[in-house]
Amino acid sequence: MARLTLLLPAASRFAGVALPPALAQALGRADRARAVPGEPELLARHFDLRPRGWPAAALTRLLDAGENEARGATWLRADPAHIRPDINGARLLGVGANLGMDQADVDALLSVLRPLFDDAGFVLDAPHPARWYLRLPAVTPLPAFAPPEQALGDDVFEHAQRDDAARRWRVLESELQITLHNHPHNAARLASGRVPVNALWFWGGGDLPDAVSADAATVYSDDPAVLGAARLGKLQGMPLPAFDQVQGAALVDLRGQRDPRALLEHWLVPAAARGEAIFDFADGLSFALHRGQRWRLWRRPMTAISG
Repeated sequence: MARLTLLLPAASRFAGVALPPALAQALGRADRARAVPGEPELLARHFDLRPRGWPAAALTRLLDAGENEARGATWLRADPAHIRPDINGARLLGVGANLGMDQADVDALLSVLRPLFDDAGFVLDAPHPARWYLRLPAVTPLPAFAPPEQALGDDVFEHAQRDDAARRWRVLESELQITLHNHPHNAARLASGRVPVNALWFWGGGDLPDAVSADAATVYSDDPAVLGAARLGKLQGMPLPAFDQVQGAALVDLRGQRDPRALLEHWLVPAAARGEAIFDFADGLSFALHRGQRWRLWRRPMTAISG
């Protein structure tokens, strides 16, 4: 049977969650390994991009506008964001899709923000209401901006870059926040029960890779960057709900799933029952399951997912 590979959130997410007996036994007998932790490192273990890296903005741009349009430029996501000041600083509380963005927001805000980037030679556009982009000259050097999933809930100053390359971006961020703070469309958003868009969050910069390959020809994910990588690599990229447990070899991206008990019940237990599977967690722990491991009778069941 073809192997199923599950890309999973950190194993620490499962702390204190009891394992069903069949899964506990399968994991106890599986081959266990440790790799470098982190979501970029997890993706790099299963997607081979040339050149190396994970330029999320370029990959999602391909998904939104096609490969021809995505070539020949450096792309940076500049997603609408909500930052709330508090006594200790300012916290990032929403970015892109979780702000309930629609085309009316794009129409109201984009035209007043574009001129702020003109002097730098950057072009701001939004082919998707939740995914905004800056087009920069090819191979433009960029600071190491933090992705939203890493910064959400944190004080934004914890993730601010302070080197020389970041100085111009700090100036732009200040100008953007002033413009957005004074924009009447945010009053309309508040009246409709939505938070104001008071910042843009820069992240995911880079150029479109030359080539992509992966561990399997079929990829299931709700991450637009993963689906963009699949399209670039001529793989079959499918939304996560399209997955069928009886399918053959596949990569299934479950990093965005938040309920550890649901992950165990709906994904890990059925995958372990197949007998051929890899469970790769974002904090570096992984398990390789093979049918022949059922003869490892001396191995004790695991009581919890841990290193």
